[in-house]
Amino acid sequence: MTLIDTVPGFAATLRALGDELGVAFPVEELTTRLGPPLEQLLEPHLAAEAVGPAGDRFRELYVEHSITPVPALPGAHEALAAVRRHRGRIVLVTGKFPRNAQLHVDHLGLDVDLVEGWVWGVGKADALRREGVSVYVGDHVHDVEGARAAGALSVSVLTGGCTRAELEAAGTDVVLESLEEFPAWLDEHLLTTRLEALERDLAGRGEVLVAYSGGADSAFLLAAATRALGPEHVVAATGYSDSLPEVERDPARDFAASLGVEVLTPRTHEMEREGYRANGGDRCFFCKAELLEVLTPLARERGIATVATGTNADDAVAGFRPGIRAADERGAVAPLRDAGLTKAQVREASRRWGLPTWDKPAAACLSSRVAYGVEVTPHRLARVERAEAAVRALLGDRVRNLRVRDLGDRASVELDRDLLPLPEQAEVEAAVRGAGFAEAHVDPQGFRSGSMNERLA
Repeated sequence: MTLIDTVPGFAATLRALGDELGVAFPVEELTTRLGPPLEQLLEPHLAAEAVGPAGDRFRELYVEHSITPVPALPGAHEALAAVRRHRGRIVLVTGKFPRNAQLHVDHLGLDVDLVEGWVWGVGKADALRREGVSVYVGDHVHDVEGARAAGALSVSVLTGGCTRAELEAAGTDVVLESLEEFPAWLDEHLLTTRLEALERDLAGRGEVLVAYSGGADSAFLLAAATRALGPEHVVAATGYSDSLPEVERDPARDFAASLGVEVLTPRTHEMEREGYRANGGDRCFFCKAELLEVLTPLARERGIATVATGTNADDAVAGFRPGIRAADERGAVAPLRDAGLTKAQVREASRRWGLPTWDKPAAACLSSRVAYGVEVTPHRLARVERAEAAVRALLGDRVRNLRVRDLGDRASVELDRDLLPLPEQAEVEAAVRGAGFAEAHVDPQGFRSGSMNERLA
């Protein structure tokens, strides 16, 4: 098992077995060759008919001598946590007796979904294929054989008995010194492969119209499309309406212009949709429906078959996203989502590409500031925009994330948590009242994306 240091437990159990059988097993030698099935290790030292019973007895003794003293290898828990961070599933495929392998997992609190034991070499391929494993981490040449037979990427660590040269000769794809290197490797591997998938997707589309808000996701998608297709084959379209803050418009145009991309700014009329004005939990559905029903004909007029949104992989699993459903129903594509790119990966790739939007704070539309059930009107949106501008003028560059939430009869001001408690709280609340709210208070919980969904729940 690549996750644990088997040597002390194996040695103790082998000595106990030798004492019972009256056999002086070469413990030090055998512990340097761990990995193959136990019976293979015992064969040279026992009569053929004694090997099977000795193996069974070893597994019985193992519970007493090996579970408690065997530690997790350095970096094991962190490696598993890295997979979880990327929403991965963890399958432990090992040559160990399944029950004993599970005892190790339970004793050490190893976060795995499935233990598949008593499989070896290419025999591991069946389990790897069945469970859809894409990356298999091992420390033996036979682990490499199993990964290659299953079509999985083979990652080898030098914590077992095999050398780098042996693992590379067996055909491993990656060699790491230890599991401590795995989280950084996984981060880089997933970012690289997902960016490659994004480029293939976009390059195969010929021409793309990007639904472009100017935020970090749509700006990155616009840059990626430009790289894959050339600016002459990409159009950016930003829907102008009362819900798009004025302060967002010029920077968005400037960024697109820096890429050499044509920018369209059609008016959208979501305010004319009753479902949008009513501001129920599905408000975003009507907004996105309006946007796509405006942009799709514009794309068609230019002979562009694809309208793409900046939906990322995190958005797709965030739960309450009616706007995504509206876009999907209207034939829009989401290349970032389909490539598996998360928000953090979009920001990291944007940073590497030198995009000014890489650390841009989230900037949801103004309507997202209005509490569900409170009618959305141009007056309310303008009031929110004035209030946020007043707070930014008061606090300057100290504030990055800011939302003035319109709760109908009062305003709630959400600021970066590291600014709280805010010395200028009274001044901020007065500035918000001056923008047209009868009451205002600074939320002690600070800024959190989607806080209106808390009220909806």
